[in-house]
Parts: sequence; structure tokens; C-alpha cells
Amino acid sequence: MMREPLSTQTLAANAPPARTLTSERLRAWAWHRQGLDGSLAGCSAEQVFARAGWARSVGGANPYLTLFARAGIRREQVDADVHAHRILELPTARGCTYVLGRDDFAWALQLGRDAAEATVKVVGRLGVDRGEITLLEEQVLHTLAEAGAPLDPRQLKDELGDSVRNLGEEGRKKGATTTLPTALGILQSQGRIRRVPATGRLDQQRYAYELWGLPPNPLAADASRAELIRRYLGWTGGATFKQSQWFTAFTVAQSRAALAAVGAVEVTTAGGGGLWMLPDDVELLAAFEEPAEEQIQLLAGTDSLVLLRRNAAEMLDEDGAERGDTGRQVMAPLGLQADLPDHPILDRGRIIGLWQYEPGKERIVPWLFHTTTPAVTRRIAQVEAWIREDLADFRAFSLDSPATRQTRIDALAASAAADASASATAPAGK
Repeated sequence: MMREPLSTQTLAANAPPARTLTSERLRAWAWHRQGLDGSLAGCSAEQVFARAGWARSVGGANPYLTLFARAGIRREQVDADVHAHRILELPTARGCTYVLGRDDFAWALQLGRDAAEATVKVVGRLGVDRGEITLLEEQVLHTLAEAGAPLDPRQLKDELGDSVRNLGEEGRKKGATTTLPTALGILQSQGRIRRVPATGRLDQQRYAYELWGLPPNPLAADASRAELIRRYLGWTGGATFKQSQWFTAFTVAQSRAALAAVGAVEVTTAGGGGLWMLPDDVELLAAFEEPAEEQIQLLAGTDSLVLLRRNAAEMLDEDGAERGDTGRQVMAPLGLQADLPDHPILDRGRIIGLWQYEPGKERIVPWLFHTTTPAVTRRIAQVEAWIREDLADFRAFSLDSPATRQTRIDALAASAAADASASATAPAGK
């Protein structure tokens, strides 16, 4: 049974006082909304993505850790869910690819359609008209139908021959070497084809394409935008107007209309800023109790907790400035970055350290900002064993490799060693 909408007066009366919405409380609240407090244990991958948000996929391992951290789901089950189309990697908000559940496929694809069509303008400036792309789309569909099996881009290009136009050096500069990616992008956004991981794994950047035929989205464009805002505010537990615009890529007018459509309200925080929240969440936040015990998680730098609002500075350890010179030198630059250089170690939404995986030694290399606790040591060991058994390596993105990340691994190890040395030589009581 649906609840009656809450009036503005009721919401104001039920909203928590601004002074209580400190950074620490809001971090713990976002942690809870993301299901990182154990509340998603035993859920399916579809249920995790519905509650915590879609998992950003850039050829890295984030989708796997997203599900393992929240629900203990192992890679074998995730890959089986992809194969069964219960979850898929699709282009959606901002034209970026995310792994999401099947209930969201159609309307989420619509959100990425403008980004796909934008590439037509790029090739148009190189002398390719829309009719040429439309013809190529039909030829791609015909080729895939005849093949009866997925084909990778090179195979498609070989089969299509001169139908694929090479756009030369000027096209390379604009990120469009041929006309094929534009046609494939449009067909994906329409649900007529889908991208298939060549190895069956989400952390490999090799794909083939197969026919799909997804039923069209029943929602109008404005309804799809409202649904995304509703989901986004639910996933985050509240976000600023600017943060919502970054994730959705909506215009100011579209953002305002979507917020109004879901009845979102702006709540003032202790820092004087405003968070847009769903009405029900305003009441839930007022009654929310911060967990007293440690809740340790190792997440990817592109995890939804970090990426949805790109607010790493607000998640950093507030006591970091009280640490030694090494801490100040590293923490200050981190606070200015929207994206972290390494993966975060967190406790109830607060970043307490950074980590990378070193496959040659089959180990996680951590740097903790404070003394390591048994809970931290235990969780590092659990994630380390999971990476070793399920993934063999932990890639942040498609071009990430042990060689390219070695500099960061060495930097983390050096920082940890410097802290250990400083601690050992510090006067008693310091």
C-alpha cells in the first residue's frame, strides 16, 4: 500500500536538526544506504544493484568487489548471472557503462541514447552523413544474424568490408578512427545488440557483439530521468544538486524537473550545505543510529560509495592533519582530488587507508592512516584471499596492469614503512 505524500510542514518537523548532520554522521548514513554495513548479506546481484546503485565498469574488477563486499557473492556466480542476462554491462547515464539488473535494462539504456547519438555529430564533421550510419547499422544487424554467433569488432570489420569507412588521421584525433563504433553504439543504446565479454569476465576489456532485441522502454524521457533521480538519491542517501548533475548529465532544467517529480527536499547539514533527499529518507535519517563498532571494507576506487558523488575529500580521515609530515604531505593533495589514486580502506564511510594488489607476491599492499586494528587486518586478509582465488589480480580499469601500478604499490609500501619507523622512534606517549 502506497504512503500518502508528506507535506512540506511535516517534512520540516521530522527533519533532523542541521547541527546533528555532521560529516561523521552523514558518512555513516551513506555507508548504511550503500549496504556496506552487512544489511545486504545474502542478497542477489540484482538486489544489490537496486539498493546500492549500478557498478561502474571500465574493464576493471569493481563490479566483482561491489558484490563481494556487500553480499559475499563470488565471481563464478556473478559470471553466471551475466550469462543468464540477470545482470548486464550496458551504456547508460552519461553514456558510461555500468553493470545493472534486468529490471533496469530498457529505461537505463534510454538514458545513454543522447551520448550515442552525439557520436553521429562527431563523424558528421568528418563528412559522414546520418544515412551512411543508418545503412551501416542495418548491415551490422544482417551480418550478426548470418553469423549466428557473437562477433568481435575486428571480425565485424572484416565481414563488412568497405561498408566501414576509415576516417584517417583527423578521425583518430577526434576519437573516431572508423564509422563502426558509432553504429555499434547506437545499436547498443537501442537494445538491438549487446556487448558480450569475450572471456565471460567483466574485468577483461575484450568484447564481441550479438543480436539482442530488447523490448523498448515504456517510459517517456522525462519519466526515465525522474526514475534515475529517485534511484540516485536512494543509492546515496542524499546528494547536492551539483553532484546529481555530474552523475546524470542532466541540464539544470531537467534536474529541477526530476527532483520535483520525485518530491525531493533539500536538507541543511551542519556544514551549511544542502543535500537533496527523498522524503522517506528524511525521516529515516532522523532516526538513524550510527554503528558503534568497526565496519571495515576494502573497496575499489570506482565503487558507488565513492563514485556516485565523487566526494572523496569529505570521506577522508579528519584526524589526518594531526599525523606526521608524511601524512600531511599525502593527505592534503588527496583532499583536493575528486578521484582517489588508489583503492580506499574504509570504516563506516570514513577512509582510513589506501590499497593496491601486487599479483607477483599475491598480496594486498595497504597504507593505514592509523594503527592497524584486528578488524582491519582480518578484512585485508579476507579480500586478499578472495582476489587470489577468484580474480588472480585486481585491475582498476582496462589498461591497468601490475607494471603500470607498480609505482603506486611502491609508494604505498614506502608510506606504510615510514609510518612504522616514525611510530617506533616516537617518544613514549606520543
